[in-house]
Amino acid sequence: MQAACCAAVVALGLPAHASEDEHILVLGRISDDPATHFNQLKPLLDYVVPRMRDVGITEGRILMARDAQQMASYLRRNRVDWVTETASTAVQLQARAAARPLLLTERNGVSRYHTVFFARKDAPIRDLAGLRGHTLGLQSPASTSAYMVPMTALLDANLSPEILLAPNDQPSRDRVGYVFARSELNIASWVHKGVVDAGAVSSLDWADPERVPQAFRADFRVIHETDPYPRALELVRRDMPPAVEARLHEVLLQAAGDPAARDALRLFFHTSRFLPLDAASQRSLDTLRRGVQRVRTEVE
Repeated sequence: MQAACCAAVVALGLPAHASEDEHILVLGRISDDPATHFNQLKPLLDYVVPRMRDVGITEGRILMARDAQQMASYLRRNRVDWVTETASTAVQLQARAAARPLLLTERNGVSRYHTVFFARKDAPIRDLAGLRGHTLGLQSPASTSAYMVPMTALLDANLSPEILLAPNDQPSRDRVGYVFARSELNIASWVHKGVVDAGAVSSLDWADPERVPQAFRADFRVIHETDPYPRALELVRRDMPPAVEARLHEVLLQAAGDPAARDALRLFFHTSRFLPLDAASQRSLDTLRRGVQRVRTEVE
């Protein structure tokens, strides 16, 4: 564990130069917990690298970034080759660094999910329009399903989001006040206790009794569900050598059928397999990209 922590810290302080060290494959991740994420990333990197010797890859490194802006900088400067991220962060890296989606990432058997808006059954809110003048609990600005997608849905419904300083603040009568609860369980608890009027979580969290307890759900009403979008993606830098990109695509795509990759995939954020980017997923990413741009422009 100490060795892993040291390696992660070194990666944070000493970025690898992917373009100068063409035999090195650098895997990147945005992280607020480098030691934990290092242990989740390294087994898959160790699986991939030996299978890429035929295209000149003989070594793997991990590079953490503190946020999407720093990761975009690494990608633009060729210091990261391959990034694993959620959908909203992926489209930000596409916009900021011309990163290219390589594959969809299926986690725990799920490759696509959506966002669920909910309120108490005894509340007057029955749809998104009913949120005007009320408060909405979200997770954090880093969340795809519990921030970026809900904000996009509000803007698409011609609603004006307004950030609140605290859950007990009140928004303007013509706006939707939102506040960050930091976890899905807190969102559900706040709605159930009437601290906020409504909440938004992913469909996976909505179905998880540890995050939305069944006793709470019995008192909730779903007021809106968004279209589905990819759960996560693997991306590569814009000028990765075609032979290296093709081989990485092949190795990851075949990993689910290789018993030697089983443990590495499980540790890699419970990945069950990697999938080709289909037309429906590309359309949803395009929609999400436009939504992220609107949120950045009109809200943040």
